[in-house]
Amino acid sequence: MWIQQKANEPAPLSDLQGHTVGLKFECNKCHTEVFTDLIGIPAPDHLANSTEDDGQFEKEEIKCPGCDMTHQITIKSTFEGVTFDVSEVAQGSVSYQVPPAEEK
Repeated sequence: MWIQQKANEPAPLSDLQGHTVGLKFECNKCHTEVFTDLIGIPAPDHLANSTEDDGQFEKEEIKCPGCDMTHQITIKSTFEGVTFDVSEVAQGSVSYQVPPAEEK
């Protein structure tokens, strides 16, 4: 199930920490829907001196399959939650999903 990222509201850390997520978004240039591979969610920095410094980042790049535009993806994980920042997309167009756990 895809969950749309809300503007200025991080996704709950408790739902995402220790997981990988897939992202989808619409390219601003050609309006193709782009899907990423799974990306790991970094843990917040437990040794940070303040909540302003507790962020950890995961950075990725993905090329749009429709026009070859390179989108920069930054996942920031803090104790407040997780945000997904994708370059060259409309605000509010990024969705994420956690893949279902594999049965053992």
